[in-house]
Formats: sequence, structure tokens, C-alpha cells
Amino acid sequence: MKVSEILADSKKAFPSLEIVPPLRGITKKELIESIAPFMEFSPKYINVTSHRDEYEYTQQPDGSFTRRLVRNRINETTVCAAIMSEYDIEVIPHLICGGNTKEEIESRLDNLEFLGINNVVALRGDSTVGEKRFTPTPGGYRYASELVEGIRNQHADYFCIGVGGYPEKHFEAANIETDIANLKKKVDAGADYIITQMFFDNKVYYDFVDKCRQAGIEIPIIPGLKPLSTARQVSMLPEAFSLNIPVELTDAIAKAGDDKEAVYKAGTEWCAMQCKDLLAHGVPAVHFYTMGKSRNIVEILRDCF
Repeated sequence: MKVSEILADSKKAFPSLEIVPPLRGITKKELIESIAPFMEFSPKYINVTSHRDEYEYTQQPDGSFTRRLVRNRINETTVCAAIMSEYDIEVIPHLICGGNTKEEIESRLDNLEFLGINNVVALRGDSTVGEKRFTPTPGGYRYASELVEGIRNQHADYFCIGVGGYPEKHFEAANIETDIANLKKKVDAGADYIITQMFFDNKVYYDFVDKCRQAGIEIPIIPGLKPLSTARQVSMLPEAFSLNIPVELTDAIAKAGDDKEAVYKAGTEWCAMQCKDLLAHGVPAVHFYTMGKSRNIVEILRDCF
């Protein structure tokens, strides 16, 4: 079932999940066991992220370097197939421009269609290790809007396409207005819905939705949440995702000090508060970035759904 159909048919908001493909060496059994705690809450779908291949460089005695391709994670299509074999749930692989030619992406789409998967999330992707800015792959797509257009041109309406939105703007954008104009290009190219980057202040999300509507973006905008679980994330997440963490939350984390459980509790309670407020404001769904963790998400799902 397509996400657009799920959204249209749902009478109340529902949770969805996003997982990271397991590292090589992790078994299918371990993957399924990591997902199992979420299933009692009947998530409508599970997103599976995509990661670029990396290269290791080794200096040789003559001073030159050799390059070796490193694939650290199981690919998203394989993970989706594994989940489908165990659970009756929609799976949504992410497709990224970075590291892929148009032909490689088309091959992945053919594989997904063969498996009966008709949902994807189309993203540009991040720069690779060692790059300061994103560099398109020769023969690949430069922007997510081009990727969406390419999917539509090759597969018409077979795929329901989600795209990313940034309530606090993408770090490369000059301002929020420019970023929303770029988001509008993805929508005009054929995107069906938007999932936002994580945020910790709901007003940021509400303002973002208002600005999107003013710009003529009418498709559903699903908020994305992630609970803080460690004190280190207070500095790591703003650096990695160019987002703001409210002082009330940072004060609560600082007050917890070295008490890891107190930090965890403060982050979980804050996310649950966000979720309840979003539900009260009538959002269509709430998307949770699990980052390989289940305990805090399970507590929030139990409290809110």
C-alpha cells in the first residue's frame, strides 16, 4: 500500500519508523529482533536509510596511495526484503543521488518493483568522507528534484515518493525561503509527501508548515522526531544536522550531569511532550528516527499512541 493511500485512509495519526541498515556481520535474526519491540504499536511502515560506499586509502612505500572500496552495511533493498519476509508491513527504501549513476538508480528501482515495493524516499544524500561539499556522481543526478523527476519519467505513478524537508533549513541553503523554493521543485517534480528532519522545538515545525503552504506546497508534511539519549548529542546533533536545541532541554540535560539514566529520561520525556503536542495539533503521522535504538522510542510510543 502506498504511503499516500495510508495517509488518505487513516482516521487518526499513526507512528512510522526509520532504521539504519545493519553493519555487515549482523544476522537477519538480529535485525528482526531489533525491530520486534516496535511492532506492538502497529507502525504503518518502516523506512530504511541508504548509505554511500566509502573508500579507504593506504599509503604505499613509494608515497603513492591505493584505494579500496568499503561497504560497511547491508544495502537497503536487502534489508527491506528481510523485513517483508517476517512482517506484514510496508517498507520504504531511501534512494540517494550521491554515489550512484542514473543507470544504477534505475536498476535499484527495477529490483524494488520486482519485489512489489512501491514506496521510496528520494534524497540527494550527503557529501562523502573527505568532501567539504556534495559532489554529484558523473552520470548521476545532481539534486533530489532531478531524482524525483527521473523516477516519474521511468516509472510513472508506480512509486509513491517521499522527500525530505528541513524546518530549520538545509545547512547549504542561504535562507529558509530559498530552501522552501527548492522543496517546491521536488513537489512539482512529483513528490507525494514530505518527511521533516528532526527538530526539538515544535514551533519550528508549525512555522515551516505555514511557510510551505504559503509557497503553494499542499502535500502532507510529516514531522520527524528523535529523542536525545546522551549528553554528547547536545553538541553532536546540531553539528551534524544544523539544528537548534531549546535551552529548556539543554538545561535539563546539564542538570542531569553525569547521570546517564537521568539524561536519557530527560530526552525521552521531551520527545514524548513534542509528540503529544503534535498529535493535538492534528499532524497526519509522526516519524521516529530510531538510530538503532528501541527502548526510548518504545516508551514514547506507549505514552503517546
